[in-house]
Amino acid sequence: MTVTIWHNPRCSKSRQTLAIVEGKGISPTIRLYLDDAPSVGEIEEVLAKLDISPRDLMRSGEADYKAQNLSVVDDNEALIEAMAQTPKLIERPIVFANGKAAIGRPPESVLDIL
Repeated sequence: MTVTIWHNPRCSKSRQTLAIVEGKGISPTIRLYLDDAPSVGEIEEVLAKLDISPRDLMRSGEADYKAQNLSVVDDNEALIEAMAQTPKLIERPIVFANGKAAIGRPPESVLDIL
């Protein structure tokens, strides 16, 4: 089974989620998504797998969210573009396995797809 995690090592939830995955004996592919930003297409794929709206994937407490005035943006494509341009707006971590995706909040929520 191939497992990938969009990971931010500075985030405690991301570290906890990675530990859960590794605790299952899985060595995931780790994508440091802040350095290797996902494309618009990749974000659209994640949204489809999670069956959520772009806003539900965004970290609305981030300073960049407020600075870009994203709370008043109604255009989903603009929100997706904002996440592609500013990846720290993307909720983290995201684990991909078995053709599915899960956000590691709480970290245990990724167990359902492993």
